Amino acid sequence: MDALTDVRAPDGRTLRVHEDGDPDGVAIVVHHGTPSSGLLYPPHAQDAAERGIRLVGYDRPGYGGSTPQPGRSVADAAADVEALVDTLGIERFATYGASGGGPHALACGALLPERCVAVATIASVGPYDVDGLVWLAGMGEGNQREIAAALEGGETFERFLVGEVASLDGVTADGLAQAIVTHLSAVDAAVLTGDLAAFLVSSIRDATRDGIAGWRDDDYAFLRAWGFELGEIRVPVLLRQGRQDLMVPFAHGVWLAERIPGVQAELSEEHGHLTLLAGVPEVHAWLLERF
Repeated sequence: MDALTDVRAPDGRTLRVHEDGDPDGVAIVVHHGTPSSGLLYPPHAQDAAERGIRLVGYDRPGYGGSTPQPGRSVADAAADVEALVDTLGIERFATYGASGGGPHALACGALLPERCVAVATIASVGPYDVDGLVWLAGMGEGNQREIAAALEGGETFERFLVGEVASLDGVTADGLAQAIVTHLSAVDAAVLTGDLAAFLVSSIRDATRDGIAGWRDDDYAFLRAWGFELGEIRVPVLLRQGRQDLMVPFAHGVWLAERIPGVQAELSEEHGHLTLLAGVPEVHAWLLERF
């Protein structure tokens, strides 16, 4: 059962925290995708409970129940995570992030090395405007439009996101794949059904119920300097990326894998974006071994 706690960030903001799994287990902090909230996917929570994992998610600023933090960087997530683990009485933790959560998990590995024992990324986005990565190459049409609007910024971007949220209003789990068809490869469309589709609809609605601030500020954070260097990471990192991914192209994973010290990179020809979520139990097991 998802348990909610409100935590105070160092600057007084509220962070909405979600917990599930084994309350007495070792802690793993989950960084959600973009746009989404910290709601925990029930099959992942069940796996955590069976493995003795205290699974902790949280809404990044501006999503769900968390106060917006305009101008935030990816690196700022580390201070928020430190505040929430302090409040929850957690000394050491592992962490993973999917999609837009990936960079925020890496920030914890770089900036909280005394407390973060290991990191995993699942279809993580890479940094923007860096040598060796053509950021938009291979992205689906929907993401291409979103990033073009984000680069223009201001009211143009806000109108775009308001329109995106409105277009998903009333979409059911059965209709989600069609609603976001320009974001999906064939393998991802095939798994976006049933419980997974219902969960993603719920998470997006929870994330955007008070507006588009979280989504907006995520995208802006991805497009500016992250606030830390990948070379600073000294904890174990597992990276998983799929070639059949129109949301975060395969090249992002390759670029990251070439630059994260000592990374265990699992680059799949068959997987897409959403199909990698079926492997979260394996990620749980890998992280557990690093405590």
